[in-house]
Amino acid sequence: MNGRERIALTMRHREPDRVPVMCQLSIGHYNLNGGYKPHQIWYETEAFADASVKLARRYAFDGILVVLPGRPPNYLDNVDSLKEDDDGQWLTWRNGDRTFLPWDDMPHHHPADKSKPARADFATFDPDRDFASVNNYLGHVWNALFHIQETPAGFPGYLFQAFDLVKARAGNELSIHGSVYSPLTHFVELFGYEPALMAFLTDAGKVHAILDRLTDYVIAWGLALAARGADALDLSSAFVAAPFLSRRNYREFVVPYEGRVNRALKAAGAIVYTHSCGKIGDRLDLLAETGTCGIDTLDPPPLGNCDLADAKRDFGERLFFKGNMNSVALLQYKTREQVLEEAMRPLRIGKPGAGYILSTACSVAPRVEPWKLELLTPLAEELGRYGGRPSD
Repeated sequence: MNGRERIALTMRHREPDRVPVMCQLSIGHYNLNGGYKPHQIWYETEAFADASVKLARRYAFDGILVVLPGRPPNYLDNVDSLKEDDDGQWLTWRNGDRTFLPWDDMPHHHPADKSKPARADFATFDPDRDFASVNNYLGHVWNALFHIQETPAGFPGYLFQAFDLVKARAGNELSIHGSVYSPLTHFVELFGYEPALMAFLTDAGKVHAILDRLTDYVIAWGLALAARGADALDLSSAFVAAPFLSRRNYREFVVPYEGRVNRALKAAGAIVYTHSCGKIGDRLDLLAETGTCGIDTLDPPPLGNCDLADAKRDFGERLFFKGNMNSVALLQYKTREQVLEEAMRPLRIGKPGAGYILSTACSVAPRVEPWKLELLTPLAEELGRYGGRPSD
């Protein structure tokens, strides 16, 4: 049985030959271990796709989440100079903008025009008029990569190239997942954290109008990836954990819109699961109300408050689960025995009844040593096997 088949059965709550293994890698981890420099990972679609497949095979993962979209052809031709120091790389663009790319983290962009707004102004933003220009905002494009176009059908073809390359190079062996960002994630990145939260209090009606439009774009992007052959779609739902967002606000500003996304994607035959970090243990019921097929991360303490055994008991018939390995501890561990002990905990809890994918909670930190990840699939081969014949 290959990884694609293994994860497909698991997401449908059927027993494969063993528990599948699939971790999401941080950009910093790609930078340090993918065989390319940060500017290549971030801006060269071929390099990112090659690193994605290379690392998945190195770690014997059963699937890959394609976390970056494709870039415009020859995008780096716009660079005037590239300099490196101990901290990372500095790109100077022909228009005078500068981008700093740390060796182990995401890029930081600095416009030449300091007066250029990095975020949209909620007070003046018109949801019926201003979506055509959201890509003008630096934070929205460079930091979050949420490519919202003037019309939902207007996604340029190059955006799909990273996904297409990864899927082609992985063949039918691995489960290839597309990355979709939730309406609320777009909203917070578009206006900024504090203004977005204040907007919930000052003009909830306008917030709903904007979220409604954003949902249309999220659905369009998800459907496009599904049509491209995504085996599943990861709906990244950031900024929704306690104490950042209350249960009340989660119910009002998250559930209706993620529910629309999930219904639309599932109606098209897609499997969609929700990636939410942090303390979400008190809102798993609301998350389940969105109609998602599964939950990714399930952060244990100290970053989260999720108990995998409780989640399986309460929602295991409705949802599959991915994650729950302590990502902070994985970074700190020094011995093979420590890593195996941490991985065995969620493996033993998640395995019974299927519906569990062994993974770190959230992304693998940039400086987690590769040898630690290389231990996970052999462990699943040893302790994660199911006794009966794999389900059809």
